[in-house]
Amino acid sequence: MFQGDSLVSSEFLTRYGAVEGGPAAGCAPDAGVAAHYGDPLSEQRALAAGSAIVDLSHRSVLTISGPDRLSWIDSLTSQSVARLAPGESSETLLLNATGRLEYAVRLIDDGVELWLLLEREEIGGLLLWLNSMRFMLRVELADRSANFATVGTLGQPALPVAAPHGVPLAWRDPWMSVTRGGHQYAAAERHPAASWTYSELLLHRTELAELAASAVPVAGMLALEALRIAAWRPRFATEVDEKTIPHELDWLRTAVHLSKGGYLGQETVAKVHNFGHPPRRLVMLHLDGSDAVLPSRGTTSYSGTRLLAMSPRLPATTNWERLRSRSSDAAPTQSPNSSCAPAALMCQPRRK
Repeated sequence: MFQGDSLVSSEFLTRYGAVEGGPAAGCAPDAGVAAHYGDPLSEQRALAAGSAIVDLSHRSVLTISGPDRLSWIDSLTSQSVARLAPGESSETLLLNATGRLEYAVRLIDDGVELWLLLEREEIGGLLLWLNSMRFMLRVELADRSANFATVGTLGQPALPVAAPHGVPLAWRDPWMSVTRGGHQYAAAERHPAASWTYSELLLHRTELAELAASAVPVAGMLALEALRIAAWRPRFATEVDEKTIPHELDWLRTAVHLSKGGYLGQETVAKVHNFGHPPRRLVMLHLDGSDAVLPSRGTTSYSGTRLLAMSPRLPATTNWERLRSRSSDAAPTQSPNSSCAPAALMCQPRRK
């Protein structure tokens, strides 16, 4: 988390073997928490089994209180959340006028406050923009990042989950299936998200030191990112660029309600879905993985003689690439002259 303008490292970095994330560790958006604890593969297995947790205390937490909180967010964003029940989880997107992604927000309401879970870089701009849109509505916003920390898991660990109003603040990722009013572009007999049981738990930040010193198994961000990619789950900090629309990342599965209108960017969402095609698609890319040296950001790759260009925004560890092939069903792609991670995702232009 940030204290003033300084990044404060997590208590979990005192764990034996902890290596902090950041560009040097291949986790550019995740400085301040552990990329791994010395054995990423074992950590990934423990995380997948549901026994390990992931420190996400560098993420931000925002709350909205007041009787208009749900209807207000419903009017501004892509998902239908006006009737979100206490304890129910959802996610929603804020778009600009042309339908490009500005913010991706995970939501849980506890009956008194709406809790927004965010990437660290989202909090400043989103809080400023939301404050500008309050008008005469009965809503109050607060940055709660200094008081609450996020922990990720694919299991059900016995943790001291915060419940300031009697409802445990446990966000369950809806990515496992297409939500009501959503749509899936990925053509797969069995979507890999069917077994994605991921959740994010909010803890009082004062609980972190004791939890870090306990015997609870932990996994680093590299383990979580590997499983996220395997589930084809998009992440705002790594997959979104200035041109991204929700359709390209298949985010209509869980973050967009197609029967709802009136929010900024809705015209693009409806037009592309009803009359057009997403200009790019996010698809799975399997790589050789025979060399442990990761390509740097912007490294060029090839499929035969076709050039693949990595997006300059995205970290090399996830290897999201922009395929210049015209095929919409491209086979797994290899890079003959550069080393690669075992698996990644790429954004592929549609067939013309």
